[in-house]
Amino acid sequence: MSRVGRTATGAAAVALTASLPYWLPRLVIALRVRLFARVNGEEGIPAPGREVPVEEFKQVYGHPAANGRSRGAALSDLFWYWLSPGPEVHQEHLEPGPRYDDVARTTRQILAGLSRERWSELVGRCTRRVLDELDEQTGGYGAREHRVRLRDLMMPVWAEVYYEVVFREPCPRHVRDLIVGNANDVVSALKCTSLRHMDRRNRLTAYLRERLASDPPPVPLPSLLSRREQAYYLQGTFFNTAVVQTSEAMAHLLLALATHQSVQDRLLSGEEEDGYLDHVINETLQHFPLFGVAHRITIDEIPRAGRPAIPAGSVLLFNYPEYQRSGATGPQRFDPGRWLSADTRPSAFIPFGVTANRPCPARGFAVLTMRVAAEEVLRRFRLASTAEHTRSLPSRGPCLLIPHTPRRTTAAWRPATRAARLAGMRLGDRWGAIPRSLTQLVLGGYMVWDARRQGLCRNYFATAAGDTAVPAVVGGRRGG
Repeated sequence: MSRVGRTATGAAAVALTASLPYWLPRLVIALRVRLFARVNGEEGIPAPGREVPVEEFKQVYGHPAANGRSRGAALSDLFWYWLSPGPEVHQEHLEPGPRYDDVARTTRQILAGLSRERWSELVGRCTRRVLDELDEQTGGYGAREHRVRLRDLMMPVWAEVYYEVVFREPCPRHVRDLIVGNANDVVSALKCTSLRHMDRRNRLTAYLRERLASDPPPVPLPSLLSRREQAYYLQGTFFNTAVVQTSEAMAHLLLALATHQSVQDRLLSGEEEDGYLDHVINETLQHFPLFGVAHRITIDEIPRAGRPAIPAGSVLLFNYPEYQRSGATGPQRFDPGRWLSADTRPSAFIPFGVTANRPCPARGFAVLTMRVAAEEVLRRFRLASTAEHTRSLPSRGPCLLIPHTPRRTTAAWRPATRAARLAGMRLGDRWGAIPRSLTQLVLGGYMVWDARRQGLCRNYFATAAGDTAVPAVVGGRRGG
């Protein structure tokens, strides 16, 4: 090969390598989706979609026959696997019936035990404590900028909050570490960035069983559950789902502020009208809904005017992001101002589900608590990030927290230095997407296969007793 040819080949190789972060992760994600479908099987009716258009979404979702949850769907094996131990008593995955009613009633009673004022005080106190710890690790209040992962920053806050909600006493530090370790393991498995570590989860289960035996919470736990199942119920409902979902919601809110400086400026100026932060929260939930695709199994036929009925036993796949995009003008634009008027608010907005079909139990206070936590963060810091903000929250939301009143001036405070750090974060995230997407392909493919092999949900419902049966042994260590 001539010298010119070698130069051209080298230039092409350099260009190809430099472009990897822009196309390889998307290609791997598409391959992973195809692999999941191949291993797990094609099933389900997308909504909205060809068979269930946007205008029928809520009608079908809210129909009494669309209330089956786990029995009869291959997808359930995968979700039970990810939510182990105890998915058979997780509120979201229980079939309709007395046990579901007992569990749902208990959850409402636990959450309703705090007034709005008490919720505000609790969330504010826990947020301040975690932020104080962050400052102490780096030399005291306002000493320097912090480079954080927003989901990791928020998870200890909500571990403390929900522990106190359940047990009505402050959360010991070692218990907070158990809850955070458990929640991190669940969300990492769900996002396929790590295999399950059942020993990490089982340590929290053991603590809860011991606690329930010696000092149960003030609100009586579901009477139709055994002591072991009561521990699983608390772990799944409060210390898996509640901690993970609220931490992700807060990470999305703070990252939205960090990547939309004009919105953050309006909040920090102190001159914005009351309620603007609530509009920012709604806009965040519009763009980044906490629920992706919720599946429901029809227990009876759902008749429809002018269309064929949806047969009993159908698996309906309700796509929250797709539905919410359908009701917004300029859905790609982040615009909290759209919530100022009823004429401009999105018509398809279900951040906490549909009232007629298992809505999120936290819907009555979620916006309040997010507002309180965000105000505590903004009181101390300006946020800045160059991360690509997607619903999957890549890299767990990298962000710079910049104190409003630094105690000393260093190179870290110089605008050019900060710009360089942000550029480095952006570059690191782009290149980090390559190994992360490959990891998700390998580990996700394995877990889909392993979940199908173990068949936790399928085996559970194959027993004669159904809802009251003891499920198959749930996995081993590291996803086995």
